[in-house]
Amino acid sequence: MKKNLLLCLFLSFFIFSKAQNNSVITDKVNFILSQMTLEEKVGQMMQITIETVLQDGSTNLDIKKINAAIVEYHIGSLLNVPSSTAQTPEFWTNFINKIQNIALTETRLKIPVIYGLDQIHGGTYTAGSTLFPQQIALAATWNPVHARKMGEITAYETRASNVPWNFSPVLDLGLDPRFSRQYEGFGEDPYIGVVFGKELIKGYEGEDNDVSSPFKVAACMKHFIGYSVPTSGKDRTPAYIPRNVLMEYHVPAFKAAIDAGVHTVMINSGIVNEMPVHANYDILTNLLRKELGFKGMIVTDWEDIDKLCTRDRLTSSSREAVKIGINAGIDMVMIPYKYKEFYNDLISLVKEGEVPLSRIDDAVRHILTLKMKLNLFDVPKTNIKDYPAFASKEFSKASYNATAEAITLLKNRGAILPLQKAVKILVAGPNASSRRALTGGWSVSWQGEKMENYPERCPTIVEIMRQTFGDKNIIYEPGVSYKADVIKYDSEYKDRFQQAIKAAKKVDYIVVCVGENSYTEKPGDLSDLYLNDLQTELVQELIKTGKKIIVVLNEGRPRIISRFSSKVDAIIQSYLPGVQGAQAIVDVLTGKVNPSGKLPYTYPAYPNSLVPYFHKYADEQKKTPGLYNYEGDYNPEYHFGYGLSYTTFEYSAPSINHVSLLLDSKEDIEITVNVRNTGIREGKEVVQLYSSDLYASVIPDVKRLRRFEKITLKSGETKTVTFKLNLNDLAFYNFDSQKVIEPGDFEWLIGSSSNDIKIKLPFKVTKK
Repeated sequence: MKKNLLLCLFLSFFIFSKAQNNSVITDKVNFILSQMTLEEKVGQMMQITIETVLQDGSTNLDIKKINAAIVEYHIGSLLNVPSSTAQTPEFWTNFINKIQNIALTETRLKIPVIYGLDQIHGGTYTAGSTLFPQQIALAATWNPVHARKMGEITAYETRASNVPWNFSPVLDLGLDPRFSRQYEGFGEDPYIGVVFGKELIKGYEGEDNDVSSPFKVAACMKHFIGYSVPTSGKDRTPAYIPRNVLMEYHVPAFKAAIDAGVHTVMINSGIVNEMPVHANYDILTNLLRKELGFKGMIVTDWEDIDKLCTRDRLTSSSREAVKIGINAGIDMVMIPYKYKEFYNDLISLVKEGEVPLSRIDDAVRHILTLKMKLNLFDVPKTNIKDYPAFASKEFSKASYNATAEAITLLKNRGAILPLQKAVKILVAGPNASSRRALTGGWSVSWQGEKMENYPERCPTIVEIMRQTFGDKNIIYEPGVSYKADVIKYDSEYKDRFQQAIKAAKKVDYIVVCVGENSYTEKPGDLSDLYLNDLQTELVQELIKTGKKIIVVLNEGRPRIISRFSSKVDAIIQSYLPGVQGAQAIVDVLTGKVNPSGKLPYTYPAYPNSLVPYFHKYADEQKKTPGLYNYEGDYNPEYHFGYGLSYTTFEYSAPSINHVSLLLDSKEDIEITVNVRNTGIREGKEVVQLYSSDLYASVIPDVKRLRRFEKITLKSGETKTVTFKLNLNDLAFYNFDSQKVIEPGDFEWLIGSSSNDIKIKLPFKVTKK
């Protein structure tokens, strides 16, 4: 009792202290705001790219340009990386110190600038930093511990770079495999986005979101909202999303991030329902601020205010675009070049009464509060010398653990895997010798192409294969190669194609590494979701040799492989596994690692069947001999949540504490199941709990993931998994965009994937 009393007193003191601290920050911010001129306020709202203040063709600051930006135009924020490639933490320390010194010594109010970077799967733009797998691979682990760890390490190494603000995490729902940025998010399921997004934010900001810590950064959830489902499947093109659909599937991860205390948000660059999100007061103010309760700072994406005029044709002038965007609720504008024009436009708009001064004060208050919470006024700089764990073996091990747990075994016919080491192997395919294919975009450089310059950081698959199996047992013939960012099939590469076919006759197995080159954003747009024709042809020709074939996929989205998938012996999906990817892939091939990854999306079989697992009821696959034979709406290559292991699991003894509850019940629902490892080796299983609403006033989803737990079981071991839920887990948004729970019949579904359901438990919600 005494212990509990002390704990309560401590918590009360902590909450009181935190509230007191927030009150002090508010008072300080309001005081600074009261001292600012309109020009100084507008300057704080501007974020420019570092390129505007560099000496031409170098990474050196142009003192005249940087002084003009900060002193004359009062610039509040900078972003981007000199030379468009990663810089050392020593460089960042000195570089940002120079910028900060100008703000702190040459300006009237001594307001520090805030520097931001896209450090989205580790220290993207910090040379030598710890790179993790991309977010889609983190999701494939189905183990949110890795998201927390990536956040912690990335925050540490970003602060070691003297940068306090990270444009991450990506919380866009990955419903469309055509979309070039699908790999940057956590896949197609809203609940996984909720769980992993929260953990990544807590990793970045700390459990209590105390970003004044020199080991934490301010996170930036993005891209609010609806960015990832454009009708065309291409980046920054329009989307049509009914409001209830937006609330049901796209909002949850952002709402969870807000509840987790995220400090900033970046806005969707596209158009939703014929209105650019950057101009949408209903989304930015009514939904984000008022309904979801976001209190932090709103920043645009690249040039997106100007694009209201130049691209969207919402208005005929950049000045009018500034007015619309700021009045809609934008706080900080990523200009990034034409900052003088923006500065003059916004000042004149305020003076002429077209943008209220109160809106400017509101925006600047959010910006100053962020800087105050980051403690930039008192400690505006960090130094690499204070970060001894930077790029440590411990950090590298954490990256490897995430990578190894993400790799997903999709096929293993005849238990061909794991491979013995005393075998001869042909390693083929363009990705076998590609570093950028392992790491993807946002790796050292925007498009990831400069990763090829870092062989010491990122070994290739063929290099690790040779180390593991021995040079004499590995023949390497790519067959098809990447050239100038595009696969070319000229006489040079055709000769190599034939060489791969000939080499196959000398080996026991073929490991063919195919997929995609690195990309992101518009350069990653595509018109054909099938795997590239030449890679497909290579696999098909290798199949004709009669050898056992293992396909290793490196890809940012699920490229369609149905033209050969049924004819190969094994398929491994590695996603974009990062710098540790080659080692982890080979460890899975040899059995050193028992694969435990599960798909975080539905893997489509055809380009005209891109439906998520939680699709609505429709004519499913039906076959009537002699009458008709057609495939319905949902016929994937591999189902959401699917992934094989080198061992087997058995589910038994399910139980539920309530088979029915009243509509207004607040009681918990507790579901348990026993899982036993029935194989001969230790393995990890992801136990997945889905719900199915049998009838509803809005056509219900076929099923929805509600909980999951990843467990490790030794051979013969049994564990009991317990899930706790409540009726709110069965609620949905109706056509009035209201969240409701309806009485009716439901089922709880427990299994190892969305399609492999082992147990069904009936459940009923009743009226009084």
